[in-house]
Amino acid sequence: MWVRFPESSIPGLEVGAELRYDCGDPFAVCLAFPTANAPTEWYFCRGLLDAGRHRDTGLGDVSVCPGGDGTVVVTLRSAHGCTPVALPAGSVHAFLADAYALVPAGTEHLHLDVDIALTRLLAPPPREDA
Repeated sequence: MWVRFPESSIPGLEVGAELRYDCGDPFAVCLAFPTANAPTEWYFCRGLLDAGRHRDTGLGDVSVCPGGDGTVVVTLRSAHGCTPVALPAGSVHAFLADAYALVPAGTEHLHLDVDIALTRLLAPPPREDA
């Protein structure tokens, strides 16, 4: 999809981005921006994206709210600053319809593999010299 950065110096400039959903991580969605080296990816709650289409929601690194111009605005925060990203509301709606068709709301726990999640959480961090 094409997204805009409404608070940038060129608010009308459109940039390619991707919303992703993986049934193996049923509570999360990913907003990815392709770059030359590797995509920049932000993971956040699928329910946050859904609720944010209708009202301001979210605290911390990601918040979502309806935009006034047929968009859904996802605001990404880091130590480097804050960046609102305007996504086309129709694309967000279609994406969520597909995601909820794969894993209906309330059934996410049936798709979790707790053993894999624990292994990831408890694994030592990768070595930088490897």
